[in-house]
Amino acid sequence: MATRSPAMSENVPEQGLPRIIFASAAGTMIEWYDFYIFGSLASVIASKFYQTGTPLGDIIAWLAAFAVGFIVRPFGAIVFGRVGDLVGRKYTFLITMTLMGLCTFAVGLLPTAQQIGPLAGIILIGLRILQGLALGGEYGGAATYVAEHSPNGRRGFYTSWIQTTATLGLFVSLGVILATRSIVGEDAFKDWGWRVPFLISIFLVAISLYIRFSLRESPMYAKLKERGGTSKNPLKESFGNRYNLTYVALALFGATMGQGVVWYTGQFYALYYLQNIFKVSLVDSNLIVGAALLIGTPLFLFFGNLSDRIGRKSIMLAGMVLAVVLYYPIYGLMGSFAPKAGELFIFPYIGYNPVLLSILVLIQVVFVTMVYGPIAAFLVELFPTKIRYTSMSLPYHIGNGVFGGMVPIIGLSLIQATGNNFAGLWYPMLIAGICAVVCFARVPETYHVDISSDASVASTREPSGIPAPAAE
Repeated sequence: MATRSPAMSENVPEQGLPRIIFASAAGTMIEWYDFYIFGSLASVIASKFYQTGTPLGDIIAWLAAFAVGFIVRPFGAIVFGRVGDLVGRKYTFLITMTLMGLCTFAVGLLPTAQQIGPLAGIILIGLRILQGLALGGEYGGAATYVAEHSPNGRRGFYTSWIQTTATLGLFVSLGVILATRSIVGEDAFKDWGWRVPFLISIFLVAISLYIRFSLRESPMYAKLKERGGTSKNPLKESFGNRYNLTYVALALFGATMGQGVVWYTGQFYALYYLQNIFKVSLVDSNLIVGAALLIGTPLFLFFGNLSDRIGRKSIMLAGMVLAVVLYYPIYGLMGSFAPKAGELFIFPYIGYNPVLLSILVLIQVVFVTMVYGPIAAFLVELFPTKIRYTSMSLPYHIGNGVFGGMVPIIGLSLIQATGNNFAGLWYPMLIAGICAVVCFARVPETYHVDISSDASVASTREPSGIPAPAAE
């Protein structure tokens, strides 16, 4: 088994890592910027593109269009993961960054249903599909690029910086939304001002591309390519090889699908519940979630760093178990502190308290940081360099894009079908529970692996009696 070494990967100077991390994480930040403006503005602009006859139906249609972008992310992972393993990490996420940014910008220019009828909603779905394909290659590229520059024994800490970009994306989106509302006024914002947050994204993309163009290729990949060791068929080696496919399945069912539902429940779904179930105002709900994220964001770094010392698996497992056990009482208490007494669960109505609501969201953010902080390092260490981009991207985007991305639409549908406001928690609790069991029983630990030697768990360990492939 490969062991940890204090040496830096390919002798990359550690002082260069901040720039590498910033450039890699910029795309992920824009991804979350887009995510939050789509979610935060749902109640404002859903009816501009989908007119089902009821406000709730319009929001469901909007969330369905939102979900399409997540569903196609695994296909983007396959396409761009293959390109990343064949051509290189740097140029692949330059392409994905450009495509993603142009689609977000185009939403700000899109005519509404009042202007072009149902075609507006169809075009929006088309843009979401292109965005989803681009996003399928974005995270894997960023995580792989940072990890392949990081020193052994510090990989969890350095890759966890990528996860903090979600908070930055939230605050940038929140700042743009609130500033635009303040400048143009409430009526103008509902009429045309909602386009501004989408249009501004083009400046963020331009800055990110400028920084990324100056970066060099990952040293591990460059060395691999120089000696002719790159994969000639990453898809076949990743998914046609029964041995490697076992680890792809373990990454999905034992880590990323649980991480995905915990992530989306703790942030986006919490925001949706505040606005639509507990009837907190748009501004208050964003400030409540924003405060929780601001306080909780350093925990991504804390748990990423901790995973370098005690391992990735135990931290991710604890986050999933805590989420399953505590979601019901947490959301029950949130109902007790809502602006108005509605459907109560477990606890009596106490009265509106935004501070306590923010604390309850913060607890969910803690679960998020536990499952998400170590995940990039875990996935990178699971697969060898020549097929790493392809192998890690698919389970990540199925777990996050499909299982996680479906949390809002499935949860809302369960609420509508049952009339029970807390039925929306059943889906994330079930998925996180199943994932926790698989993680405990089957997922291997990875933090000991020295990826600078082109080692990985999949190249050094035999899962459940499946023989490792013979050396070529």
